[in-house]
Amino acid sequence: MVRLITLLLLLTAACTPSKRFSLPAPEGPVKASVTWTWTETSATPQLTRGAAGDWDSVDVLNPSVVRWREVYWNLYSGFDGKTWHTGLAQSQDGTTWQRKGKILSPAANSWEGTYIAANGTALAEGHQLLYWYQGGRPIPSIGLARSTDGLTWTKDPAPVLTPGPRGSWDERGVADPYVIRAGNTLYLYYTGMDRALRQRLGVARSTDSGKTWQKSLDNPILDIGGHEQWDEGGLGEPAVWSSHGSYWMLYTGRAWDETRRIGLAKSPDGIHWQKLPDSVFAGAQPWNKSVICDPAVDPSNKTVKVWYGGGNKPSPDENLNGQIAQALLTPH
Repeated sequence: MVRLITLLLLLTAACTPSKRFSLPAPEGPVKASVTWTWTETSATPQLTRGAAGDWDSVDVLNPSVVRWREVYWNLYSGFDGKTWHTGLAQSQDGTTWQRKGKILSPAANSWEGTYIAANGTALAEGHQLLYWYQGGRPIPSIGLARSTDGLTWTKDPAPVLTPGPRGSWDERGVADPYVIRAGNTLYLYYTGMDRALRQRLGVARSTDSGKTWQKSLDNPILDIGGHEQWDEGGLGEPAVWSSHGSYWMLYTGRAWDETRRIGLAKSPDGIHWQKLPDSVFAGAQPWNKSVICDPAVDPSNKTVKVWYGGGNKPSPDENLNGQIAQALLTPH
């Protein structure tokens, strides 16, 4: 999770006025009581840092995994000590990955600047992949790139989601996009930060394949924890799916000492969320004992596959010794 910085920068993007809305009814019959068991699939990470000097040598985080053309595609973030890029790895089973290299970098002569074009979310839409990513510094916005082969990408020239107006809950930046399709509409869950440095979660919707977004008037939809709670330092990286008659969200929570865990929340409509205090997951291995973050889910089976980032050095944004692993969420 890249911490949002505090200087306001106004950017122009295609957006429509905020409106109150809800998502379509969630999938499956309503089950009043569902509990989830988190199980790490391996004691070691699946996707490790690159060799010294490589574009992903310092951190490998923010997996975004999508099933497309009979293969798992993982658009993940790599940090070289100066810049965040997006890279690609592929897998037949979602467990053993083959690196394909760097596919997206920030463009210094654009709104992105030179720091980040990563921290994104991929979605397969017919013959193409869409990838919403975080760019810009000191104030991040969310951009969109498209590809028909997963290797060559075309970026939209301007961000598609920008910070809100002065005084709003997301005026100091928008980041950590996670996009799902429900019916004929796309829904983007994201992190916003206000002038008090509070990082909370919101949602927007799009009916034009993710180029124009309308923010919800109910934002923020998930707030930070109270004093001395595990997520009092800020929220980020939502990952949303529907099953058992509810919407579910995995999200990263940060404590003030920069340790991070992944929490679970539940919603009847994708807008009004309840945190589940008995479902907070921490790293169980030496390599991820300080940080687990950045969840991405595949809910296509009863047991939900979760890819996530982890590290053993708590830090606000990077230099975590970050690597990527997989867990399973099993409903009961």
